Amino acid sequence: MIFIMKKSILFSLASLIAFGSVLHSCKPKKTGQIAVDDDAAKQVYVAPGHYDEYYDFVSGGFSGQVAVYGIPSGRLLKVIPVFSQNGENGYGYDENTKSMLNTSFGFVPWDDSHHTQLSETDAMYDGRWLFINANNTPRIARIDLKSFRTAEIIELPNTSGNHASPFITCNTEYIVAGTRFSVPADYENGDVPIKDYKEKFRGHISYIKVDKNTGGLSLDFQLALPPFNYDLSHSGKNASADWSFFTCYNTEEAHSLLEVNASHNDKDYILAINWKKAAEHAAKGDFDWKPCKYAHNVMHEDTEQATSEILNKVKVIDTRKYNDFLYLIPCPKSPHGVDVDPSGEYIVGNGKLSANLPVFSFTKIQDAIKNHQFDGKVDGINVIKYESALHGEVQSPGLGSLHTEFDADGNAYTSFFISSEIVKWRLKDCQIEDRIPTYYSIGHLSVLGADTKKPYGKYMVAYNKITKDCFLPTGPELCQAAQLYDISGKKMRLILEFPTIGEPHYASAIAADMLKPNMMYFTRLADNHNPYKISTAQQARVERHGNRVDIYMAAIRSRLVPDNIEGIRLGDEVYFHVTNIEQEWDIPHGFTVKGNNNAEILVMPGETCTLKWIPNRVGILPFYCTDFCSALHQEMQGYARVSPKGSNTPLSFTIDDKLPSQFAATKPTTQSAAAPTTHKRK
Repeated sequence: MIFIMKKSILFSLASLIAFGSVLHSCKPKKTGQIAVDDDAAKQVYVAPGHYDEYYDFVSGGFSGQVAVYGIPSGRLLKVIPVFSQNGENGYGYDENTKSMLNTSFGFVPWDDSHHTQLSETDAMYDGRWLFINANNTPRIARIDLKSFRTAEIIELPNTSGNHASPFITCNTEYIVAGTRFSVPADYENGDVPIKDYKEKFRGHISYIKVDKNTGGLSLDFQLALPPFNYDLSHSGKNASADWSFFTCYNTEEAHSLLEVNASHNDKDYILAINWKKAAEHAAKGDFDWKPCKYAHNVMHEDTEQATSEILNKVKVIDTRKYNDFLYLIPCPKSPHGVDVDPSGEYIVGNGKLSANLPVFSFTKIQDAIKNHQFDGKVDGINVIKYESALHGEVQSPGLGSLHTEFDADGNAYTSFFISSEIVKWRLKDCQIEDRIPTYYSIGHLSVLGADTKKPYGKYMVAYNKITKDCFLPTGPELCQAAQLYDISGKKMRLILEFPTIGEPHYASAIAADMLKPNMMYFTRLADNHNPYKISTAQQARVERHGNRVDIYMAAIRSRLVPDNIEGIRLGDEVYFHVTNIEQEWDIPHGFTVKGNNNAEILVMPGETCTLKWIPNRVGILPFYCTDFCSALHQEMQGYARVSPKGSNTPLSFTIDDKLPSQFAATKPTTQSAAAPTTHKRK
């Protein structure tokens, strides 16, 4: 019987994949499919000197970063370093930011970032912070949207594969995160046979509290749950605002050959959690303190230096004891995304192996709970009857549904990976309105503002995995792609295609006008409290403390001060503390020294950054500014003399005591660093 079941499942999976391949191969060639209107170019054209309407924050996938694009132009505006070192500006290499990549496993210079979330107030974007997950070494980062910089990273214990993350509640009270891989908890003996999966493994979901004023992150509590795979999540809005929803697959609790052994059950689950009740349990003491290790890293805005702390315990609520706040809802089959519409009433489960797309009603879920319409329990958790929670099903919409987004007019848009398309359908009656191909194998999609209760609804972006005929070929490794659609009319229209960095997963877009008024443009020197700051070139100096040499350097167009340094010896640790004493927007200075074995540093106006250098040879080593900053940029250089260990060469440096005025700190061009010099292109 088991053999027949496995054979049947293998056949059905193979048939589904084969059918998807046939469907894909039967498509007309891409060039014949794209019927772009004559005015499409006008819709996406942003003239030189003009700005895009939206910032689109796109996860970088295996790059570990966040990419920022302008919409509708598709122009790449910035790559924000988050979980991976970045040689372009020294993030993760320099002494200021290196601690941001500390973990309980040590220094980890890379990760896999999947999902972005913008902070919200009353289920509307407030423009304060962006959050993103690290999938491999489980972490969550907070990015400050005043500076577009990573401000904080917190590691999650008892978690492996932080995929269902970092989904916020509608007032950013909590970030919610779930483990993709159930594993033995950190507080248990992890050296167990893998075959003991069902008895020894557990899943954990984390609730990270967000300080409403500073954005500071703290791990409030975790839920210990059955050993499923917790794939994705979203929180509710309006009536469902106190609830979080997670997709669960591998409810078979298999541990090998998951494409077969985790596909036996006709339905898996959506886990519905009343997070407010869970928080009440935590506040009442219905938890156990469990030992663990996790890092909490903070970039301090006033000193521009990061610190890292290892924490050693966490509150864990055992849901076998306390489970009056969570319920399981059957959902076909191997669900991936779970998405909540703007009203908070409809919850869509996207089953990767399901022929139909189920839509659940929050009202019906509450009625089912009230009337005890359950179909047994799993690990003490009540299972709501499928029909009792169901609003309706979208019949045969496509193959391989992954994610659903919403506009403000009651329409939903679902991505289908195997059939490479987006299907538009109505929430009220689950009827299909339109479908359009993507090129190719779409994963996530983003209707701008869809995470809020009032989506913008003008544009939709598809993030595609396969791009073999989209752009000029670049050898075996190709970029992935985004495609922009106009959804303002009844029919979806493809209007732009552009390449992306890394592997885009989810993205979050916000109106540019919400961020521009609060943007930080440069740091006033008076507000720079870095202990190694200097405010004028005359304050530049070199100091020795044993085998440590500290160089306090000023960078100003077009000179590095001091520019000739002697008396450094082999065996010394040399720290270049470079302060950019410019007080004008968009005048960065870079710095590096020959043979430096980490990266350059890129120092913004008014800021101080430290580069550590351990010279490993005797000689004269040049250093220079790496960012072309003026007509005399090439003259912005100097020399470091390195002598043998034990040499009696005295420490010395050159600095003109009568520096001309152009080498003194420039005066701020405005009274506030929050506003740039007025500049409009004619």
